[in-house]
Amino acid sequence: MAAALSRLFSRVTRVLIGACCLIFALGPASGLQQLYGTGEALLAAQTAYFDHWGVVPNTLWSGKPRALFSPLTALFVHANWLHLLGNVLFLYVFGGMAEERMGRVPFIAFYLLTGAPAMLCYAAVHAGSAEPLVGASGAISAVLGGFLYLFPKARVTSLFPFLFFLPLRFPAWIVLVFWFALQWMAARRGLDGPGVAYLAHVVGFALGFVYAWARYRGDRDQGDQGARGKRRDTLTVAAPQPEGDSQP
Repeated sequence: MAAALSRLFSRVTRVLIGACCLIFALGPASGLQQLYGTGEALLAAQTAYFDHWGVVPNTLWSGKPRALFSPLTALFVHANWLHLLGNVLFLYVFGGMAEERMGRVPFIAFYLLTGAPAMLCYAAVHAGSAEPLVGASGAISAVLGGFLYLFPKARVTSLFPFLFFLPLRFPAWIVLVFWFALQWMAARRGLDGPGVAYLAHVVGFALGFVYAWARYRGDRDQGDQGARGKRRDTLTVAAPQPEGDSQP
């Protein structure tokens, strides 16, 4: 009950989730708006939409205002239903506790000012790419990194498909370090491309962890004790990562 109430009153987290869902529902990727047409017309509308609001590496440094702001707008754009649901679930699970610990205004600043650089880093490495980068995974990865530092002893209930969705409980640091290792190995193998931008995950996670360490290293124990007293269980999804930042 305490966990449910805690998440319920995490207002910034709810606003971010609501904004992502609303923007997706109104856009062409959701398939809910008939004004975008069907078939080839819908595909053309989706392509134009992602190019307009996403980060397109080879035009990012063109000097156009829209391109300069695209690392922020892209955080609220998702490519499909799975992309959206994967991201908002991770944000719901881990964002509430991080928001409570940081405060509402610092949390929204943290979310935006870590998510945008994660996008920029990916774009800089893939500067010649014309593939639009969209999604909140860079910012959500930062939330995971901050969560790891702030609440390493929180218990995480994980569901594993290959074990018939058997729920197993682990300390947060085990789950999140494992998650980060997967992202790091994938990025090192050069798997970035349509579907998943692992480098954005790695950069976002690192930024979130470093920020939490720099800002809260003097009082982490107090926050961790509060987490144990108020909310011992955090549910994570079956997938080991949030859905990738990119247009599939």
